[in-house]
Amino acid sequence: MAKKVAIIAANGSLFDAYKVFNVATAAAASDAEVGIFFTFEGLNLIHKEGHKNLPLPEGKEHFQEGFKRANVPPIEELLSMANELNVKLIACQMTMDVMSLEKDAFVEGIEVAGAATFIDYGMDANITLTF
Repeated sequence: MAKKVAIIAANGSLFDAYKVFNVATAAAASDAEVGIFFTFEGLNLIHKEGHKNLPLPEGKEHFQEGFKRANVPPIEELLSMANELNVKLIACQMTMDVMSLEKDAFVEGIEVAGAATFIDYGMDANITLTF
């Protein structure tokens, strides 16, 4: 039986990016089909410039050194891994419209679709997560 993971990324901090891409790439590496729906602040995780400067929660700046010490890959590398592992990256059309964003503001390889498309994708998912 094929495994399927559906993830909603609705928040846009560095912690959120690590949660989303760590789980997505781990699932994809274990042969699961993975789709991530990026909405509201979550769009920062796939924005061409936004994903390079994601904020840490206030008072958590010391984690930056911990990430380096533990050799945790930067978000740009995790995003590249997600693409290589065929993780489906879906940007929310409604949020893009509200924020006046175009597809070319985002990294290569994304789809633009509405919530109904993601609901259809996730309907038969074995695991559904929201970050």
